[in-house]
Amino acid sequence: MKKILVAVMGMLCATALVVNAQDAPAKPAKKKLTAEQAALNKEMLAKYDTDKNGKLDKAEKAKISKEDKDKMTKAGLLKAPKKTDAATPAAPATPAPAN
Repeated sequence: MKKILVAVMGMLCATALVVNAQDAPAKPAKKKLTAEQAALNKEMLAKYDTDKNGKLDKAEKAKISKEDKDKMTKAGLLKAPKKTDAATPAAPATPAPAN
């Protein structure tokens, strides 16, 4: 009886694994670039890709000028930087009322 119970539990676990594996989402498809984005990407690669491998590594991205970063962000090729205003101080914490 115990052998049958163990065999049934094993088959149920195996079935659950197979079902979950089939439901796993595939890798998201690469976003297709517009003609404007492709042209700008090609221009930036020609300008900043020093090792000519077709990709910008961290060192190459660090050398991109502010104007070019703004262009790429506006075209949707770079994520917009998080806004952190150093000039605006954080609001002071309000003290808890004394009892």
